[in-house]
Amino acid sequence: MTLTSEVRDTPSGADDPGEPTASGTNGAPTVAFPAQAPGEKPVEFWSTSAIRAALENDDLAVWQRIVVAIKRDPFGRTARQVEEILATTNPYGISKALAEVLARARTQLEANECAEVARQIRLLMERSGLSETEFASRIGVGTQELSAYTSGTTSPSAALLVRMRRLSDRFARMRSARS
Repeated sequence: MTLTSEVRDTPSGADDPGEPTASGTNGAPTVAFPAQAPGEKPVEFWSTSAIRAALENDDLAVWQRIVVAIKRDPFGRTARQVEEILATTNPYGISKALAEVLARARTQLEANECAEVARQIRLLMERSGLSETEFASRIGVGTQELSAYTSGTTSPSAALLVRMRRLSDRFARMRSARS
């Protein structure tokens, strides 16, 4: 769980003035808001309880800051905290919207990463000077499979990517030695 030490067990009134009281209705310690308002720090540094409170109590401007942080890093700390919060809430309102934002941000990131891998493979092929058929043959895949890699519809394993790089390096050295 991603929690920070915000649980207070001091008697009511012993906290800093201006902070919410730390004891619940039954006298048990509860989670208090941080001394510094979450709005003053970047969302990435908020505690999980501060994000939960923001989702439950704040307005659109605060929710937009959380969305921006999720889109910036779909697998980052804030995204994981929101994911943790969403796992324990009913899917309605802002919770449902944030679940959709999280899913779309991760899908978009994956698509961008596949496109980047495809671009790198095309550069390796170009650098090697080999035709697509010859390149595919020398790395041990069919031309259709290599075509799927270069279009970004699928991604090769890390081992196959290393094999492609080594092949490209070898043929690039051979080409430069000839010239």
